[in-house]
Amino acid sequence: MTLNCVVVDDSAIQRLSIVKLVENHPSLNLIAEYSSALETKNGLNTHQVDLIFLDIEMPVLNGFELLDVLNKKPQIIFVTGKTEYAFKAFNYDATDYLHKPITRERFNVSVEKALEQHRLTLDFSEEEGEHIFVKSNLKKRKVYIKDIKWIEALGDYVKLVTEENSLVVLSTMKSFEAELPEGKFLRIHKSYIVNLDKIDRFNSKNVEVGAYEIPLSRNKKTQLVDALNNI
Repeated sequence: MTLNCVVVDDSAIQRLSIVKLVENHPSLNLIAEYSSALETKNGLNTHQVDLIFLDIEMPVLNGFELLDVLNKKPQIIFVTGKTEYAFKAFNYDATDYLHKPITRERFNVSVEKALEQHRLTLDFSEEEGEHIFVKSNLKKRKVYIKDIKWIEALGDYVKLVTEENSLVVLSTMKSFEAELPEGKFLRIHKSYIVNLDKIDRFNSKNVEVGAYEIPLSRNKKTQLVDALNNI
């Protein structure tokens, strides 16, 4: 298994040290290196990337701000000279947090974590059904697509309502929507994404999922009808 990765650091010297570690690792394939977050954002539009080695303190946009504007996030290993960002990095669902200067041994540990996470993501079984992994209450959780009823916006978080329970996940609605399979979900309101298979009834104002009523934006009704006809 090989992960396509990029290295992002505004310091040419620091960037080169990470690039060398990447190039010498048999499970990593270096796609590109970038000196700024803006350069990275543009580059990710043209490259399929599994992993980013990301510096935090950069001009214009820092590492966290870059992640805030990405629609779909690869795995992230933060690389920084300061330790005070560790807790915030954890909230961004980072695979690992490397403190400069980085030893080869510590770097290899991070890569193993990324490889294991990639294996989990690819772990697909027809018997189990299609699923995604989300981070809630500091734990990675597998959620089956068929069990999701709707997703609700909660400020900087989203609430994922399933057949069994509700999970609160650090994510924007836009980012979470990008993780869902096409054609199975629809954003029917600025604060709600609904599983089309779970809709029992709807009118011009609401969608009913079991005993719950979810608001339907006026300009989304036609799109909802089309989506339901194409299931």
